[in-house]
Amino acid sequence: MSTLKIYHNPRCSKSREALKLLEENGAQAEVIKYLDTPPNENEIRNILQMLGISARDLMRTKEAIYKELNLKEVKNDDTLIKAMAEHPKLIERPIVIKDNKAVIGRPPVKVLDLLNA
Repeated sequence: MSTLKIYHNPRCSKSREALKLLEENGAQAEVIKYLDTPPNENEIRNILQMLGISARDLMRTKEAIYKELNLKEVKNDDTLIKAMAEHPKLIERPIVIKDNKAVIGRPPVKVLDLLNA
């Protein structure tokens, strides 16, 4: 049996849509409200590895905190990962993880590819 997790923000329409798609397809997912329970740096590294993307690709670059922290100029992934751990609002959502694979649910239908994999 596979494990399924969704890093979810209930205020985000894309995150709500992705969760609804999971439920409609009978998937039982552990819902992690990542703004309340943010992933630590190691968890973010694991997520990045499963996604196969860079730290910057996981960031919401239009958030005010991104500009406030001047993260556009940062070249070091470790610094970006630390910023996401300290400011989870910077993390793109939703992230759905099944076993050792992950997708960002943008658009939300991408979660179905992961379910069917």
